Formats: sequence, structure tokens, C-alpha cells
Amino acid sequence: MNDTVYQLMDWRDIETLVYSEHDNPHQLLGPHKTDHGILVNAFIPTAKMISVKFTKSGEDTLREYPMDLEDEAGFFATLLDVDEIVPYTLKIIYNDGSEKEIHDPYAFDPVITKEDCDLFAKGIHYKIYERLGAHIMSINGVKGTLFAVWAPNVMRASVVGDFNNWDGRCHQMRRLGDSGIFELFIPGIGEGELYKYELKAKGCLTYLKADPYANYTEVRPANASIVYNLNKYKWGDKSWMDNRKKWNHTKKPMSIYEVHLGSWKKPKEENGSFYNYRDIAHMLCDYVKYMGYTHIEIMPIMEHPLDASWGYQVTGYYSATSRYGTPDDFMYFMDYMHQNNIGVILDWVPAHFPRDSYGLSNFDGTCLYEHLDPRQGSHPHWGTLIYNYGRPQVSNFLVANALFWADKFHADGIRMDAVASMLYLDYGKNDGEWVANKYGGHENLEAIEMLRQINLLFKKRKDGAIIIAEESTSWPMITGPVSEGGIGFDYKWNMGWMNDFTNYMKQDPLFRKGCHGALTFSMDYAYSEKFVLVLSHDEVVHGKASMINKMPGDMEAKFANLRLAYGFMIAHPGKKLLFMGQEFAQLKEWNEDVSLEWGLLQEDMHKKMQQYVKDLNHLYRNMPALYELDHNMAGFSWISKLDADHSIISFMRKTKKRDESLFVICNFTPVVYNELKVAVPYRGKYKEIFNSDDEKYGGTGVVNPKIRTSKREAFEGQNNVMTISLPPLGIAIFSYKALDDKKETSNRKNR
Repeated sequence: MNDTVYQLMDWRDIETLVYSEHDNPHQLLGPHKTDHGILVNAFIPTAKMISVKFTKSGEDTLREYPMDLEDEAGFFATLLDVDEIVPYTLKIIYNDGSEKEIHDPYAFDPVITKEDCDLFAKGIHYKIYERLGAHIMSINGVKGTLFAVWAPNVMRASVVGDFNNWDGRCHQMRRLGDSGIFELFIPGIGEGELYKYELKAKGCLTYLKADPYANYTEVRPANASIVYNLNKYKWGDKSWMDNRKKWNHTKKPMSIYEVHLGSWKKPKEENGSFYNYRDIAHMLCDYVKYMGYTHIEIMPIMEHPLDASWGYQVTGYYSATSRYGTPDDFMYFMDYMHQNNIGVILDWVPAHFPRDSYGLSNFDGTCLYEHLDPRQGSHPHWGTLIYNYGRPQVSNFLVANALFWADKFHADGIRMDAVASMLYLDYGKNDGEWVANKYGGHENLEAIEMLRQINLLFKKRKDGAIIIAEESTSWPMITGPVSEGGIGFDYKWNMGWMNDFTNYMKQDPLFRKGCHGALTFSMDYAYSEKFVLVLSHDEVVHGKASMINKMPGDMEAKFANLRLAYGFMIAHPGKKLLFMGQEFAQLKEWNEDVSLEWGLLQEDMHKKMQQYVKDLNHLYRNMPALYELDHNMAGFSWISKLDADHSIISFMRKTKKRDESLFVICNFTPVVYNELKVAVPYRGKYKEIFNSDDEKYGGTGVVNPKIRTSKREAFEGQNNVMTISLPPLGIAIFSYKALDDKKETSNRKNR
């Protein structure tokens, strides 16, 4: 043993390192200037012999210096007879006789800067995902991966994986000041390496955690993080992205097909396998284009452990689930949709997270991401944990994550799940199960601030990406501007309309007159928010029945009711969303374990229902009156809403051009009305352009093939009337064209 080297040893630090409790190993390991030369220390517990190899400045000869074993636990050291630190490698002979030459991980300066740490501490590092996590890079010409994790309350953090036999002693990480961030650049680690963080909490409890910022994860039930380079995919959707910036979504049609990727179609249902993202992209794109939808909304594809959670209990917020392939595969999916002019909205779950031990729960031995007090930190009915939105680094984790999906995966929108549970401290809780805010109220002030921050940041991007809230209460101004006290979302799911309307449609037509208000009430608040009308997955599970089986009557009546329901939805102000399978009247409730009932399309009525929804979508997209003034009271006017006894309503959908107006009339009973006099607002010609009772859709054929000309007569508050045939359990839509008075006068003279 070299006496000089021995005298240079800091034995207290060495002992801390050997016991794997050091939070700044670079202080001891790697190269260090001394009065005697450059001291190189290495701690490799499984090494038998180590030597340092380098080329001295001005020489071509490769020098090799054997290292002395200073501590039998695996601590080696040597002095290099050079004045300045030079690049070197470590040649290692392991106890099992294998050999390896590596660059020393402890020979590199920090990558994460003080500015990064300060921004993160303030909760405003909006690209923190480019710092924390695992990032492939080159430093001084050496390729490797930078690992970084936020775990402020641990004694020590290490990177472990196959590359070090999952031994937490080997790659202990450096704490960066008081930021709580640990980082380590490990040369030679590239894409595909499995890893986790081994954390040693106060009290010496040692455990493994997946990387909260990982970009790729093992297929469940395995849960290790995987090093992945997100920057190598070559996107081809520039045209779509450029056009999206110019798109005024409020004045455009938005018909959304909600999809669960794992069960839309399955290759082999019996063994639980899935199609790859790329395969799904082609099949789903073809179908969505055929059906006329403008967008798809994907139930959460962020990594999650349990299939039955449908993705709503997320463990990997920065990782597209590996069930369906790699992150590049998912980028291909997004790219392919965009190249085919289909927008993609991603479900996102910032309201809560599961208790899985390898995830965010009790991350650094403390309640880091969640509240310590269970009255604030847990959902008693969901069994999940609630984020501590008041902790800047936690809100930063979530804010940056929303931006991440728009930035790295070109998401056209984020649909935010369970917003109500974020807004209210007492959501789903009984007295004594929650803690009031500082003013004594039940509003979650920190969550509200974070939601506003996200919405402001998305609007600041000016790239056309939108944020949609799934919010089930009457909280005011969910879509109101932040500058006016609102939350700032672009849209809100209209849960009130969904509940009222589905309950109304479930009624036997004989009794619908008793709940007529449920049909018309939605227009009393239609302009209080910017709404999306939804018939989502939540309505066709857990004993609620599929859409077709919510409808009353025999099968013929069920189909007629369902056609009427979808027609009314399309004609009602608001953007639209329909869950997969309901477009062809799937009979069974949705089951995530099996494919949709595609075989039903061999049956006439289901095929006709699919055709009906397709034609509805194309009608919607082709008629500006159905979307252009969705959020403007000038776009809708009632003609008749009080005829509860007959369960008939009629209204106008309008643009700023009268000739683009549509007259809509709905009959929610099975009664046929021939030569029915109806009020209309304008004098002119009315042409039926859509009728749910058309025989091609499986109806009885009560349609209006001839153009109807109105005549002047005061009726039901209007100055004009016309006579039509009104189908049973049906909707009829008429286009309007003004009369050419001169031409009409000439025709009358000729007659």
C-alpha cells in the first residue's frame, strides 16, 4: 500500500461511502488535485483489481497505473504523476474473472445547473423533463446517460440496473446543493438499459423506485424504467402542426371518437395480447376517416400497472405504456393520425395516483408527492393518493407533464380527468375526512392555481393545442378566462346534459312528458361554459348498460330511440364525443379485456346504425350551422319547447348567414304525425336533408321527400308555418332557402 496515498484518504468519507450513505460521492471519488499529483479514487465492490489508463499530455504512449485496494469493501486509489486532470479510463478485473474498461462516472462535472434547480424549486421549470429522468448524451466526447431524480429527504440515492447487478453501492449519486435533486452521468449506458433508483431513507430503510420521469417502462407486471431517446423520431406532420396554429377550434366541427386502445381491437383475446401502436394507427385511422370523426380521444396511455384501471391510475406520467410498443411507436401513431388530418386528444390524470410501492407513494421515505395528513393526501373511496399541489416541485412535475405530451408527442389536446376532485377539498369525503383551506372554505386553492397555470401556459404556446376539463359540478367559469377569475380551460365536458338526457331517454315514451324539462334544461346553461357533449365510457360500464340497452321498448324501438338520441346530440350546441362501439350499437357493456363486438356488423340493424352515425358525422361537418356559433347565443333559437304532452321540440341552428340556417324537429314518442303544422321563423323553402326514420337507417320511412314552402301565418310565436310529416321516435333536419319574391310573383302571373 502506498503510504502517500494512504495519508490522503478521508476515512470518514470512505466509511460513509462503503455503507452507501454518501450524498456527494464526487467529493471523494473520481480525480482530485493534490500537492502530490492527481489522486484517483474508485469504489467498485465487485472489483478484484483496477488500473487507471490515460495518455499524458504531449505523449503518445498509453500509461497504466494500478490502483491500491485501500478498503476491502472495494475502495481503490492511486496517484497519477500529472499536474492537471486528464481524461482516463478504468480497467477493471472483477472477482469472477471478467474484465471491462469504462470511463469513470465520477470524473464529470454536474450537468444540471443552479438555474435549473432554482426554477424547479419555484415550480416554473417547464422543461424539467429534459433534466430529471434518464437522458442519453455525450460529455467531452464520452457517450452515456445522465440520471437525475428529486428525492430531497433521502440519505443516499443510487442508480441500479443490470449494468451493476442492481447493487446500490456502485453508482451512488451526487446531491445538488439544497435542491433535493441527485444526478449521475454514467458513461457507456445507452438506450434499452433497465434501471431504477435505490433510495436509502433516514432510518436506513433501503428500497427501489421507478423513475418518475422515465420515458419508457417494462411491460407490466414488471416495472423497471428503461433508458430511451425521445429525440430520434423523424416527424412528418409539419403541415398539420402549422395549420393547427391557425385553427379557431371554437368555430370548427369537433366530433370525437373516444377509444381505449387495448380493447378497440385485439389480435388474440385469449392470451391478453395487444396490437402495436403502429398497427392500431392504420386500422383506427381508416375507421375514423370512414366514420367522419374529426378527432379521437385516447383513454390514458401513460404507464399504469393494472389493465382494469383503464389507465386512470398512473405510475409513469412521462412514459407511454409499453403494452402497445415503444415511445417511437406511439410517436408514429400520433404522426400518422396527423398526416391523415385526425386530431388526437389524450386523457390525463393529475388528480390522484396509486399506492404502488415502486411508484410515487412515500417516494423518498416521506410523503413527497402526496400530503402527509391523510385527510388531505388520500381519496378514501378511490384508495389513491392526492398530490400536494402546494409544493412547487410537485406542481412543476404535473405542469411540465402536460406540456411534455404536447411538446414531445404533438398532442392536439389534453382531457383532464376528475377536475372536480381537484377543485374541492371535500370531494367524496365525509365530515372529519378533510381539512379546510386557510379561509375556512372547501376550495383547493393550490390546485386551482396549478390548473390556471397549465391553461395559461398552453394558451401562451399559441400552437392550437387545447385543454378540456372533465368537471361534474357547477363550479363557475371553468372555461372562463383566468384574467376574469376563471380557470381557463378551452372546454368542459357537459356532464349535466349527459345525466339529464340519458335519464330522459331511458323513460318509456309514455312517461317522457313528465320529465320534459330534463330534455330542454340544458339550453338554460348552454352558454355558461364552452361545452363538449359526451356519451363516454363511463356511461357504458358497471351495470349502466350499453347505449342501445339504455333505450326502452323492443329492439326496433331501441334502435329508433338511439338514432333519435344521437341526432339530437349532433343538433344540440356543443362539440361532440361518443365512446367506441356505441356507433354500431354494441349490445354488451364495454369490457377492457375483449375486443368490441365487431361481429354485430354482420347484422342488418347494427350495420345501418353504423351508417347512420357516419352520415350524422358528415352532416355535422358539412353544415356550419351545427358548429360555427356553438358558443354564441345567436347560433340557436327555440321554436317550440313547451309541448310536453306530445314530447315534441323544434329549434333553429344558425350562422351569421340566414341561408345556412337549419330547422330541427324531434319527436320523442312513437306516434306518427302526417300533415303536421309546424312554426318556422323565416318565409322560404325548407328541404329535408336528414331524417332518422329513413329506411336506409332501419326506420319506417316517414320522411319528407318534397321541398316544403312556408306560408305567412302567426303560430306558436312565429310568423310562418309549413306542413310536414313527423316520424315516430325521430328527428328531421331541414335546410332553409329564402324565396325569390320576384320569381315567385312571375310564376303566379304565369299560372
